[in-house]
Amino acid sequence: MLYRKFTSLIEDFLLHQPNKILLVNGARQIGKSYLIRYVGKKLFKNYIEINLKEDKEGRKIFSTVADTNDFYLQLGAIAGNRLGEKQDTLVFLDEIQSYPHLMTMLKFLNQDGRYTYIASGSQLGVALAQTASVPIGSISIEEMYPLDFEEFLLAMDCSQSTIDGIREKYLSKESLNDSLHHYMMQQFKLYLLVGGMPEAINRFKENRNITEVRKVQRDIHMLYKVYASQYDEEKKLVIRKLYDLIPSNMENKKKRVVVKRIEGALSHKQFSDYAEEFEYLTNSGIALSVQAISNPKFPLLESENKNLIKLYLNDVGLLTYLLYDTNINAVLKDDYSINLGSVYETVVAQELHAHGSRLHYYDNKQKGEVDFLIDDYKHLTILPIEVKSGKDYKVHSALNNLLETPDYNIGSAIVLSNNQTVHEDKGITYLPIYYCMFLERNSTEDNNCYIPEIKLE
Repeated sequence: MLYRKFTSLIEDFLLHQPNKILLVNGARQIGKSYLIRYVGKKLFKNYIEINLKEDKEGRKIFSTVADTNDFYLQLGAIAGNRLGEKQDTLVFLDEIQSYPHLMTMLKFLNQDGRYTYIASGSQLGVALAQTASVPIGSISIEEMYPLDFEEFLLAMDCSQSTIDGIREKYLSKESLNDSLHHYMMQQFKLYLLVGGMPEAINRFKENRNITEVRKVQRDIHMLYKVYASQYDEEKKLVIRKLYDLIPSNMENKKKRVVVKRIEGALSHKQFSDYAEEFEYLTNSGIALSVQAISNPKFPLLESENKNLIKLYLNDVGLLTYLLYDTNINAVLKDDYSINLGSVYETVVAQELHAHGSRLHYYDNKQKGEVDFLIDDYKHLTILPIEVKSGKDYKVHSALNNLLETPDYNIGSAIVLSNNQTVHEDKGITYLPIYYCMFLERNSTEDNNCYIPEIKLE
């Protein structure tokens, strides 16, 4: 079984049961059901799993459930004597977005407290928008993602102690030695090819055959396109078009979505006309959205330009499949005729997103563009991140302009590249690209979050 950080989150939630139902959201094929099934069978004597998408396409047992009594009646018919008490019975409602009315019912199932529940879905954001009464206070939604680079390293039999040692080097801003740097670059390039989809990783571990891995990725990519087509009769073609355009958009200089490319130059639609389509792609987890910022000040949310966005695929393996198919030399060899800029950016976007950062980029007509901006909550400022795949990693005029603007109050930045040496120069820290796995959401320490009691003197 592949190690997933999300396992401990599910275990902690179910063991402590904070009088809420956990909803696990995320794209299809990332291992949500497998992980919940593993934890559920491990922690509970009685485990009942109901795939509501299969039910909707088949017997429709839960389609007309109107209240908790109806629900218990149908559940009892399926589970029989496997239903015990709350402390020893877990009911897993998979693909719950298939029945929005059951989303509302979670509140009452939680209040009733007859059993322990957990649910998962791949479009919970969309489903909640369609739910008549959102069960606020009764649910806790957590996002799950494909395997990040650290999880990939563990899957490739890199030891946790080695990763911990590399993390210490990162924290102390030290370079790795030659052999370890070479090993990490090899593993990083493998990650570019294989990506973070569990089935692709398991297939690679079985035979290390990239052709077999690409078959898995092809199927997942087609599944995502078919799934998009099921959303809305009027919007499905636009959603598929937007999804298909992601790789080619990434190869453009600006990399952002251009409205005229969606439905043609003759279309009179504005960027705002596609808000629902963009929301679908991001809420379903199959794409990552990066919002433009032209006036970067903390917090970035206040300065978002929703009419200028970049979209990334949710998995770098899917991108390299679409760009290079089975030609592994495009990634594994140091062929500088191949620009891996969009591939490297996709990995960094994945890592930042999975580690809790809201994604933005800097776009200013006068000062240029910087790949990523994230909020630095600890210092109440902005951290710019530039990603370089070639030898010119020290060429970054837009980043320099950003740091040299006093009004922005930005004192530091990061450049990620293939270069081995960690060093600082004029506020910029240069890091090897594999250190992106340690770019956690920067916030205050837990012991500084307590507000002291205020007393009248």
